[in-house]
Amino acid sequence: MSSMRVPAPAGRLQAPQAQRSVAAARPGLPRRACWPATQPGGSSAAVPAAGLPCAPAAYHQQRERRRFVAAAGFPAALPLPQLFPAAGPFGVWTGLICAGAFGMWAERNTRIGRELSGALVATLAGMALANGGYLPAHGAPELGVVFKHILPLAVPMLLLSADLRRVLRETGRLLPAFLLGAACTAAGSVIAMLLFPLTPLGDEGWRIAAALTARHIGGAVNYMAVSEALSISPSTFGAGLAADDLILTLYFTALYSLARGVPAETGDAAVGGAEGDKAAGGGGHGSAGERTINVAHGMAAVALSSVVCHVGTQLAAAWGMPSQSITLITGITVALATAFPALLGRIAPSGEGLAVLLMQVFFAAVGASANVSLVLRTAPVLFAFSAIALSVHLGLLLALGRALGFTRRDLLIASNANIGGPSTVAGMAAAKGWRSLIVPAILTSTLGYAIGTFAGMGLGYWVMRPLCPGTARF
Repeated sequence: MSSMRVPAPAGRLQAPQAQRSVAAARPGLPRRACWPATQPGGSSAAVPAAGLPCAPAAYHQQRERRRFVAAAGFPAALPLPQLFPAAGPFGVWTGLICAGAFGMWAERNTRIGRELSGALVATLAGMALANGGYLPAHGAPELGVVFKHILPLAVPMLLLSADLRRVLRETGRLLPAFLLGAACTAAGSVIAMLLFPLTPLGDEGWRIAAALTARHIGGAVNYMAVSEALSISPSTFGAGLAADDLILTLYFTALYSLARGVPAETGDAAVGGAEGDKAAGGGGHGSAGERTINVAHGMAAVALSSVVCHVGTQLAAAWGMPSQSITLITGITVALATAFPALLGRIAPSGEGLAVLLMQVFFAAVGASANVSLVLRTAPVLFAFSAIALSVHLGLLLALGRALGFTRRDLLIASNANIGGPSTVAGMAAAKGWRSLIVPAILTSTLGYAIGTFAGMGLGYWVMRPLCPGTARF
């Protein structure tokens, strides 16, 4: 009976062939086991490993195990999952979401996080992950998804409570003080541009100046909207955010110092203001961690935001200005919030809570995309720009406001509504005992969200751009 030789599985070498192939491919490596070597004349002898005695029996047992594994069709070794750097889309999303969550946790639980803000901590965390090799700094499609889709989706959810009729009806004397503060912000930005024209940033100088102006009238959502509309690079965006957040820390310190001599309210004003405080807190205007998200309302807010984003992007493309889609999205949302305040007011708190989560992921993506050397090189001049702009804003507002008959209390709250946002201005009014101003302050700050993007864009195109050297003039 003739014997039949079973061929080795395709793609595999038989054991002696594999051993000789490994030895030939890596001749310089020390032999760590007892391999048979062919002697002149065809005889075989065992070659001991370096420093190890020869063990022919152990070698033959190992060879038989290899033959069994190969015959069974199993791989010789199982690959381990790649955990560092990020492997695949889930690895990138894990890094971005964890960086955003860390920023939110740091803002609520650490002193340095409260000083820097959760947005800046998330940006720095994303920057650290990218420069540490975990997140891809450039070319990752997940980062493009954040910039092109997640950011626009968050903008309408932050503006669902921007009812302009309620602002005009319930803000009283705080509204003209707020508008005066917005004008002082514009003046401060122009003076800062004249003194520091942001030459190191080239053509992006006037763009980031416009974005910072929008932030100082509205808030972070306006900064993001103008940055997206003007195509500001992630590195410049991150540098502006870092520099401005550090200046804001000094600004709020000065603001609270100026408020020390202003007494708290007493009597009916304080009682009525406490009701406003309760309503404000229930409206979801507190810090991100204090919002309660209703699942059904949150889903409705996401659905409405998706519709608004779709309509806004389609209109922008049809009108030949696709980069202005966020500007149109802002306008559509404010119009809907004013036309249907009761309907959108119910879903606004949950929508704002979800938008904060999306914004944290966005800030982490900005950090991952930022060029660290460019951030360090441009941050000092942006630091000076923000310092001068806010100093002029506060000085002009206090001087002109006193001349126009406003109280210091109204002017300080108006300034906080300009530079800060609903959370910071409500917190200051409650902490100082000015409870009758809590709801008007929140409403005027919401007005800043509604007009900040348009004010920043207009000032940028018609004032900042001609002042910035090296850019085309009209």
